Amino acid sequence: MPLFINRDQIFAHQVHLLEHKLRSKEERILELETENAILHLRLAECLGKLRRDHEEETKALNHHQHQRNAQKLTRAALAKLLSEVQAVKQDLSELFAVYLSFSTELEEQSKQLLDKLEQATGSLNGHRGDEVQNLQAGVAALERSLEEERERCRAERQRRKELHNALVELRGNIRVHCRVRPVLPFDHVQSFTAGSRPASSEEVVSAVSDDMVMVNCIKTGIPVQNKMFEFERVHGPEDSQDAVFEEVKPLLTSLLDGYNVCIMAYGQTGSGKTHTMMGSQLLEEHSGTQQETRQGIIPNAAAELFRLISEKPAGSYTVEVSVMEVYNNEVLDLLARDEQGNAADQRRDVMTTSSGASQVISLTYEPVCNTSEVMQIISSVLKLRAHCPTLVHTDSSRSHLIVTLTISSKSPNALALARKLQSAKKDMQGSTQKEWWSPRCRRANPANRHSSDDHLFASTATSPCRSPSHSPCPSPRPSISQAPFKTKLQLVDLAGSECVGMSGVSGAALWEVSCINRSLSALSDVLGALAEQRPHVPYRNSKLTHLLQDAIGGDAKLLVMLCVSPTQRFITESLQSLGFGTRARQVQKELPRRKNNTLKVK
Repeated sequence: MPLFINRDQIFAHQVHLLEHKLRSKEERILELETENAILHLRLAECLGKLRRDHEEETKALNHHQHQRNAQKLTRAALAKLLSEVQAVKQDLSELFAVYLSFSTELEEQSKQLLDKLEQATGSLNGHRGDEVQNLQAGVAALERSLEEERERCRAERQRRKELHNALVELRGNIRVHCRVRPVLPFDHVQSFTAGSRPASSEEVVSAVSDDMVMVNCIKTGIPVQNKMFEFERVHGPEDSQDAVFEEVKPLLTSLLDGYNVCIMAYGQTGSGKTHTMMGSQLLEEHSGTQQETRQGIIPNAAAELFRLISEKPAGSYTVEVSVMEVYNNEVLDLLARDEQGNAADQRRDVMTTSSGASQVISLTYEPVCNTSEVMQIISSVLKLRAHCPTLVHTDSSRSHLIVTLTISSKSPNALALARKLQSAKKDMQGSTQKEWWSPRCRRANPANRHSSDDHLFASTATSPCRSPSHSPCPSPRPSISQAPFKTKLQLVDLAGSECVGMSGVSGAALWEVSCINRSLSALSDVLGALAEQRPHVPYRNSKLTHLLQDAIGGDAKLLVMLCVSPTQRFITESLQSLGFGTRARQVQKELPRRKNNTLKVK
């Protein structure tokens, strides 16, 4: 039977075979392309390696050529040095020959000199003792003369100091002392003020003498300029607390002579004001002991005051203490207590009495009998004082602290009595018509309201009531013994001036800094007005100046203790404090006078 084959099936089979061959060829082509790519990569690696080898070979050739050149130069230098060494050897040989000749001559001359010395020694043995004695006597005389000159110099300096203090007393100037503290650990913190290249811990403020301070003003691109400031006394970092108080102590004797005294510490935050006024170690609770070498002006002044009182007849003086702070331009009575002995409302108002004196209404006074009681009261209320840590100081005081010791006496001493009699005599001579006291009289001479002697013998610190002897209308027979006279010792630890950017405070602390700086600015304005003798003195621009009006502008003896930092980091604030002290020294406090010469203050 014939076999029939479909042509389509044959063609399909052939197409299938051809497609299979095509796929195998394409796979082969892919394999060859992959091998080709691998070969190209290997070729590129070989070319790169060949290029690197060529570069390294070139570098090696260059380095070899450089070494050959260096060797040539070294050989030339060595040849030159060799020739120089040979020349030096030749010179040395010549010098050695000269040395040998000189040594021979020197030996001969030394022998001759020794012979002459022996001869001279024999001849001078008899006269040597007399000459030595004469020389010793001359030296002793010179030493005695030098010691006499030193003693004379010390006496002259003491006399100059006494004359200067007398001049300050007569002119009514404010005494200004300055204390430069030592460098402390926080001074080494670097400041980031723009343009401040000098190290922040570099000392630029120094005490060059006992009355001069020098400041090295360092600025980039400008030669160093030295500024000098003169004060009544300057204490360096090496001066102790006792040395500082010794210069302040003479003022305390004026308290019992009828004068008010105020000692005020001024300076920037961290300059040592509280250390100077209080000391480093506060009094322990219910303890009367404290390291004497670290006590500040306040405990030392209290001790000196009670020592002076102990020399007077018993019971002739009584002392009361009050403690205030000026915080955010508000006067706070830190001793205020209610009937149960708990803390009461501390806010107080300051008023000006008819005599022109400033008075704190309802201020609390505590009677004290010794230094221990004073310090116990102060240490108990110091915890109530406002404090806040800043970048400059970890325990910065945020308020002005005023400690007042009021001394009352029923038997004024002879000097105070003489001052009162002299004042009464002047009042009687100055009266152009007969004036009688009347409770309804309101047209007294305004000058009487500022009488410093009336303020001394009838202080309004404890009671706002006025007696006939204290009326602005003088009696034809002034009374001088109706009431005990009172004097005040005010010890003020001012809050520190601050630069807001340096202190790094914000929020409520920023408002505290603003109030502190404004009150210190008001204090500076008052001193400026007094120094320029302006007709109006802006005491009432701040509660601080209003409260201290008697001390600043009255007849009180005022001493300002400037505390400054020695380092470059705080040079701006230090210069500001020193400028404040310079303005304070220019103030001449005049006693109020009658009629056309009346001092006008507001």
